[in-house]
Amino acid sequence: MGLSSQSYGIQSMLKEGHKHLSGLDEAVLKNIDACKQLSTITRTSLGPNGMNKMVINHLDKLFITNDAGTIVNELEVQHPAAKILVLAGKAQQEEIGDGANLTISFAGELLQNAEELIRMGLHPSEIIIGYTKSINKTIEILNELIENGSDTMDVRNKDQVTLRMKSAVASKQFGQEDILCSLIADACIQVCPKNPANFNVDNVRVAKLVGGGLHNCTIVRGMVLKNDAVGSIKRMEKVKVAVFVSGVDTSATETKGTVLIHSAEQLENYAKTEEAKVEELIKSVAESGAKVIVSGAAVGEMALHFCERYKLMVLKINSKFELRRFCRTTGAVAMLKLGQPNPDDLGYADSVSVEEIGGARVTVVRNEEGGNSVSTVLLRGSTDSILDDLERAVDDGVNTYKAMCRDSRIVPGAAATEIELARRLKEFSFKETGLDQYAIAKFAESFEMIPKTLAENAGLNAMEIISTLYAEHASGNTKVGINLEEGACKDISTMNIWDLHVTKFFALKYAADAVCTVLRVDQIIMAKPAGGPRRDQQPAGPMDED
Repeated sequence: MGLSSQSYGIQSMLKEGHKHLSGLDEAVLKNIDACKQLSTITRTSLGPNGMNKMVINHLDKLFITNDAGTIVNELEVQHPAAKILVLAGKAQQEEIGDGANLTISFAGELLQNAEELIRMGLHPSEIIIGYTKSINKTIEILNELIENGSDTMDVRNKDQVTLRMKSAVASKQFGQEDILCSLIADACIQVCPKNPANFNVDNVRVAKLVGGGLHNCTIVRGMVLKNDAVGSIKRMEKVKVAVFVSGVDTSATETKGTVLIHSAEQLENYAKTEEAKVEELIKSVAESGAKVIVSGAAVGEMALHFCERYKLMVLKINSKFELRRFCRTTGAVAMLKLGQPNPDDLGYADSVSVEEIGGARVTVVRNEEGGNSVSTVLLRGSTDSILDDLERAVDDGVNTYKAMCRDSRIVPGAAATEIELARRLKEFSFKETGLDQYAIAKFAESFEMIPKTLAENAGLNAMEIISTLYAEHASGNTKVGINLEEGACKDISTMNIWDLHVTKFFALKYAADAVCTVLRVDQIIMAKPAGGPRRDQQPAGPMDED
């Protein structure tokens, strides 16, 4: 670059090929626009009548779902500001497991209102101050709306559990939440430890088998492995289990050796010693009292032959995570090498059997009596995408159970809480004197997005419903929400629609935090992208994930 074409200002400071956006129009409003686009995508999936999205990711895998967490994960969001919303959604998904959609949609609505304020001439800092006041006030009001007596609950009481879980599951699988909730509640209660706060989500497994329908779904106390048993023994009752990580096979020696064989007898004896060695190993396992051998790798032909002779059932589990769960279910200790196990290392299972479910052979490991630590929900459905969606609903239910074990307080669902928050925040904004009162009023208005979206997704008249809700709440009925089936406003305590306080609390908090982060940006400076092939311009053809 010669002196003649020297550029001025920021151009001369940064390398060639950089991008620099600054000021309200270029940076702030563009950021807001990108976030609005993202929330428009998730918004139509909010609530029980939410529409499904068909997302095809960069590996050509198809997702059909209305779970916002999955949607934004699979959309490879490029825009840096929209990524902040995606991260807020992910944080909600990991913290609570439900309410990612509320986070993203609410954040988008807040930003849209912020844009109107900016166009009116407010400075982003004033909006941020107003929004921060609003979220603190919202959390105060949210604490007042908690249902009396809901702070103590028996996490082993199925009715109380399904009451709190219903709305999370209904938002994924509307109309089937009753069947699913009772399944999930049973599965969670079975594996709930003495101290419910230590509940581990990983202990409720999901096995998906194509075929049948939702009414065929069952719960297995124990594990379901998606493969057949190796060998001919297919059923065992009340057995001890030995687990070997490195596979059941003859092991080659570490060192190389040369064997000089002089005669045919020596050759025969050489082969026999190997057989004898394998038999000795298998026999020692059988004598220890184990009836089932679980292998983490290949099972050798010869080893299998002797297992059959000593009437041992052999299972093979390829995934090491699955192997760990199996050890947790049976209480076994995984051993590295094939050999005689200690009595303490053996696990116990009530029954290990191969069953045929919908044309697929699965191995079911049941453990009814022993302090059961794993239970499996067997899902049945006609297609893979339906099964995936059911699995997401189960995940949401299990995560909600974990959240309610920690904090069981509930607030009214069906948009009753949101309208009450909007009404109380509006009143609060009238008491403020600074410019931030406009921001607080807009924050309050943003809550209307939720009943509006719920009504629109159900095909109802949104304006009519919101005005009815406001009227009811103004006259003191703070628990009136939308009944989507009848398309009218009803008291939600009669319909039993409750949301967990934690879910709402974190969703609104994350949304407000993300919005303030986006509004604080006034310049975007992007360096020139590094060389090398771009990820989205890869040659066609099957590629690995990495």
